[in-house]
Amino acid sequence: MDTAGDPGTRRVLTVPNMLSVVRLAFVPVFLWLLLRGDDVVALIVLVVATLTDLLDGFLARRLHQVTRLGQLLDPAADRLFVLACLLGLASREILPWWLVAIVVSRDVFLVLVGAVLVAHGHGPLAVHRLGKIATFCLFYSLPMIVLGQALPAVAPLTDPVGWAFALWGAFLYWWAGILYAIQTGRLIREPGGEAPPGSDTLMG
Repeated sequence: MDTAGDPGTRRVLTVPNMLSVVRLAFVPVFLWLLLRGDDVVALIVLVVATLTDLLDGFLARRLHQVTRLGQLLDPAADRLFVLACLLGLASREILPWWLVAIVVSRDVFLVLVGAVLVAHGHGPLAVHRLGKIATFCLFYSLPMIVLGQALPAVAPLTDPVGWAFALWGAFLYWWAGILYAIQTGRLIREPGGEAPPGSDTLMG
């Protein structure tokens, strides 16, 4: 059902949105703890943030409080946690900086793709399933690596799993970005073409 014209989608002060704001506030705390090497506390903060992510999505649907602001805050928080985790672990030489460059350059690439769409009078593209899978892989692989740092006894199990998902997620992240670029090229070449509504991938 299209809710673009529903005034409820423009609400700001909702319980899910407040939870998303709290989760955003956790990002600098998480990064500071990670840089200090307080991995156990950082992991606890990350778990709490993940629980608020699940809770705000559940409440948004249950209370019929799905808003445009919430659709922007939620993926923004996910990306910031991924970025904070990458920066924190790379600064401690646990992750290589080339992995950070791969993820960040892809986001910059999508900003440029979004600018091309706007320049041609189009809205953002719909979120591709591949992009969701890539974000999922990255979002859940990095905590596995943090878990290995916090609890060295489980590192032989968590590190290979975390690395496998991180590398696969980085590959899918760029693959999805290329698909968005191809779709953008087709769209701007078609006179009168309209972009599908509601993308959190390009607007996040």
